[in-house]
Amino acid sequence: MSDGGATGGGTDGPPDSANSSSDDEAMVPDPERRAEALARVRSLLIDLGTTEEEIDAAVADDVVDLLVVDRMLVPAERRLTLAQVLARTGIGMEQARRIWRALGFLDVDEDELAFTEMDVEALQQFEALTSMGQADFDSSLQMVRVIGFSMARIAEATTARGTTPAIESSGDSVVDADVYSRVLSVSLPTMARLLEFIWRRHLQAATRREMLIRARGAAKGTSPVMAVGFADMVGFTMLSQHLADDELAAVVARFEELAHNTVTSLGGRVVKMIGDEVMFVVPTAADAARIGLSLAEAYSDDELLSDVRVALSVGPVLLQDGDYYGPVVNLASRLVGIANPGTVLMSDEFHAAIVLETEGEFVGRALRPRSLKGIGWVQVWKLSRVGSEPGAEGRRNVRWERFGEVVREIDELRNRGEKLIVERHRRSAADSPAGEPDPPGGDANLSAEVDSGDPVTP
Repeated sequence: MSDGGATGGGTDGPPDSANSSSDDEAMVPDPERRAEALARVRSLLIDLGTTEEEIDAAVADDVVDLLVVDRMLVPAERRLTLAQVLARTGIGMEQARRIWRALGFLDVDEDELAFTEMDVEALQQFEALTSMGQADFDSSLQMVRVIGFSMARIAEATTARGTTPAIESSGDSVVDADVYSRVLSVSLPTMARLLEFIWRRHLQAATRREMLIRARGAAKGTSPVMAVGFADMVGFTMLSQHLADDELAAVVARFEELAHNTVTSLGGRVVKMIGDEVMFVVPTAADAARIGLSLAEAYSDDELLSDVRVALSVGPVLLQDGDYYGPVVNLASRLVGIANPGTVLMSDEFHAAIVLETEGEFVGRALRPRSLKGIGWVQVWKLSRVGSEPGAEGRRNVRWERFGEVVREIDELRNRGEKLIVERHRRSAADSPAGEPDPPGGDANLSAEVDSGDPVTP
């Protein structure tokens, strides 16, 4: 290949050298603007107790933006070691480390000046709560763990790329520090008040729910009866492999928006989002049925998203740390994996519950019993609204369900055949002399046995 153009002023020289130069120049801030930004940042940092030497060192190392983040978010006139914090609070070393880790914070060296008056106050508040006798240390620690986990997720979400333009880099830490400090001075107190408001509202709702359960005569220690639902988006794994990050983010955001809007508008509560899956709870089977069918309808009508599978079950559940556990949850989770796109499956107990709770609103069609992993054989029902599957449409849905069952059975048979092939290879290697090849046609004969449809015993 000729490379004469590389030295002849042609187009084969260093790629986009002119553009790169102009881009570099665009990244260099105006000297006057930078001086003004540094003056504002310096004044702010000094007000927060930072020394001139610390500021000058941050400017020299080009980390002024990091210094602003540290001092604005965790302000302190002086920094403390762990030993100094423990002396102020009276809490033992082991207890303090357990609290710190439960909050999700990394361990620090004992002689590191990593703590502030905020840390002292937080430990004192924790000690005051436990000393009131409302909960023992381990129970309080579990609550701290939930708070730390939740706050970490909120922090990650608010600083993710594309969500906070104020922390996008301009190429100069002084300019970035100036922009971020001005935004943070407004957003930080606002966000703190917003978090308190949201917590108070959710605490009100949770307390009312618990009081209503007690008022209905539920014995102490008895698990509340709840309807549990899962909705899983079809084809998300394959879709995520072919989308750019911004496109995938749009799909996930739309999925979460539809789920939250549908569930909460019908009286349910979203427990958690697990990627392409949403889990929700509601006190009655009737409300869960309305939510499940509305979810299937909402996603089928959405131009951006694919259909969802939905599964519902009802019964006693264990509520711990804001999440739900138990056989009822496991059953709904397993059922959603065998549902066809756009359909809502329900357990036998859930079907019995809606028969008691409603009349003329829903119809359940019994499907063949299915064996679910870790659960065993269960009777499965398909849920629909009365009159929603007339004539040909209903027959078409039946055909699709049968087709889906056939496909799943073929996959199961293929998996069994693959396991049998591996086992046969292993036995041949163990029984045959070293280096002796397998009999001609061995794998082909085995494949024929599998594909014939005859029963196969691994």
